[in-house]
Amino acid sequence: MRARLYAALAAAAACSLAVAALAALSPDTALRAQARTLFQPISVPPMPPKGSAREAQVLLGRMLFHDPRLSKSGVISCNTCHNMATYGVDALPTSLGHGFVAGPRNAPTVLNAALHTRQFWDGRARDVEEQALGPILNPKEMAMPASDAVIERVASIPEYVRMFRKAFPNQANPVSYRNVGVAIGAFERMLLTPSRFDQFLRGDNKALTAREKAGLKKFLDIGCAACHAGPAMGGM
Repeated sequence: MRARLYAALAAAAACSLAVAALAALSPDTALRAQARTLFQPISVPPMPPKGSAREAQVLLGRMLFHDPRLSKSGVISCNTCHNMATYGVDALPTSLGHGFVAGPRNAPTVLNAALHTRQFWDGRARDVEEQALGPILNPKEMAMPASDAVIERVASIPEYVRMFRKAFPNQANPVSYRNVGVAIGAFERMLLTPSRFDQFLRGDNKALTAREKAGLKKFLDIGCAACHAGPAMGGM
């Protein structure tokens, strides 16, 4: 019992010291220190080394992301619903898929999506690599009948065969459906968009306005960060 008392007193003392340390800081520095316990600044990822397999995966993924040949009709690509020209979305109430069928949900932005702990609105995919494979086979989206049909089409294009071999040099059969997802995921992991908030977290006190800092303080003090934390401040 005495050991528990000592432990409690030590914890209380540590907490008091932490509070005192924050109180001794300037308001901006204290706010940033508080925020950095919950958020991490986003950085633009550097392009992988030139000539590396990872660079080849990113370039392959970018091509696959924009290629409508991954759809049954040959007119729908990943970029159709996650348009790079409109902030990674299609700006529709719900996205249109194969045969102009309206889906039940709108397409979330692909920007910063790789930072989420789960993918899709219902969280059924673990990561962007898994998520990328779902719409291709969804009958209301890109509507390809089977993964084998996707690979048959991709493997019929010599340039794709060369790109897959370069992206996955140690695999005997690199043109696979799994690798389609890996490559698209490699591209999507480059789509990060740091903001003024990230600049503030790194130490730039002028990155946020006084009103924005007051809003951040309120956000932290009332507990919004219990659900909205991490680099993307997301609930997933």
